[in-house]
Amino acid sequence: MEKIERLRKLQAEVKAGGGPKRVERQHAAGKLTARERLTLLFDEDTFVELDLFVKHRCTNFGMQEVEAPGEGVVSGYGYVDGRLVYAYAQDFTVIGGSLGEMHASKIIKVMDNAMKVGAPVVGLNDSGGARIQEGVDALSGYGKIFFANTQASGVIPQITAVMGPCAGGAVYSPALTDFVFMVDNTSRMFITGPQVIEAVTGEKVSAEQLGGSITHNSKSGVAHFRGPDDATVIAEIRRLLSFLPSNNLEQAPMFDMGEVNANIEMLNTIVPDSPNKAYDMKEVIAALVDHGDFMEYQQYFATNMITCFARIGGRSVGIIANQPKVLAGCLDVNASDKAARFIRTCDAFNIPLLTIADVPGFLPGTDQEYSGIIRHGAKMLYAYSEATVPMVTLITRKDYGGSYLAMCSRELGADMVFAWPSAEIAVMGAQGAANIIFAREIKESDNPEATRAEKIAEYEAEFATPYKAAERGFVDDVIVPATTRLRLIDAYNMLSGKRVEKPMKKHGNIPL
Repeated sequence: MEKIERLRKLQAEVKAGGGPKRVERQHAAGKLTARERLTLLFDEDTFVELDLFVKHRCTNFGMQEVEAPGEGVVSGYGYVDGRLVYAYAQDFTVIGGSLGEMHASKIIKVMDNAMKVGAPVVGLNDSGGARIQEGVDALSGYGKIFFANTQASGVIPQITAVMGPCAGGAVYSPALTDFVFMVDNTSRMFITGPQVIEAVTGEKVSAEQLGGSITHNSKSGVAHFRGPDDATVIAEIRRLLSFLPSNNLEQAPMFDMGEVNANIEMLNTIVPDSPNKAYDMKEVIAALVDHGDFMEYQQYFATNMITCFARIGGRSVGIIANQPKVLAGCLDVNASDKAARFIRTCDAFNIPLLTIADVPGFLPGTDQEYSGIIRHGAKMLYAYSEATVPMVTLITRKDYGGSYLAMCSRELGADMVFAWPSAEIAVMGAQGAANIIFAREIKESDNPEATRAEKIAEYEAEFATPYKAAERGFVDDVIVPATTRLRLIDAYNMLSGKRVEKPMKKHGNIPL
């Protein structure tokens, strides 16, 4: 009995973390503790902790006198909506959540175990960085985590929530994972902090401007999701997990979709008559997916491209769609990167793809050319061509030139291609094409403007429709927009047994 009481006492001491005062400071900063975060992540009473009694063995700089309950990280496994998930949460109340040798070993054990059983890993990061007193041992710990992240990539879903500081080398573990969440006002990610930047370059910038959630969700594209507080972000992690399989050998969970809405009449009129008038592609997506519910990926980055998770007929799908409201839906450097990354993530985890195209082309300009639009655009071509999941493409309006190919044409691997009657599939828009093809006739005409208008109309009638592509078999069917949801459900059911044999190779060489 005495030994049991001692065990309980030791457990309570470790679970107290850095003590009441530090917990109070954590709450005052608008943050939850590591254990509070894990309680929100897992189904009630399912979390099983591992390595509760692990201790550091550093004796440098007086560290032998420093107690670090739990080594500054809480790790273990539990269940999210009844499915096994591994997780770790860095404890900022224990020497700033700093990472040392044994701290890292706890994280690596979680990742190794998750790989053995094929379960997702969630990391809740809140750390001051490497434990300086441990020197190269701390750096070695980070290196081992980076290696484990890379080995797990494409095998199990890896999700990171940055819920406090994350600086220097520490940022690279989140960057190696599949999904990165950030919390408004409390998350920070940067390689070098504001003080170092000012000392080296003279530039003054706040920590929030440099590495806050808005910066990384809208400017850098490093993060994929953000939320106003810890609780919201953790709820969104649970939501994301519902769209994902546990590993690359499984399918995402199927859900009861309820009644199938066979006809959605508003889709018949959503595309404006004017080719230059915008509409909101998110309204199209909401009409097509189950219950109008979809979860955007990189919602605030490259907003001319929409990427999101949703369900169609109860089945998880990844959607890539041009947004006509932003840059007319053109493809640019950031939109290409965003789409390519999302396509590869979905393909890695057996999530079918739906591509919705309304794209006039790649964004022109010296800025784009100098930024490498050729290289970045090629990432989309590569990602689609490499993917083996079921792929359905829907063309709603413009689908021109190279961007027609980049938005998952038949040639790049689309299994089914549908087009609405409003679709225009051509090398370029009618005005540009007419000016090139009929340049001499227009120039030599007695009335150039009338001739130009006549030739534009002639080109539109011949090529700016879906029917030429349908004649060649590049479009499987031209459909009434209102029936699209039903056709998509049928297509994904038909494609559920898709199998693809790929050439034997170590790996391809994507244009990074």
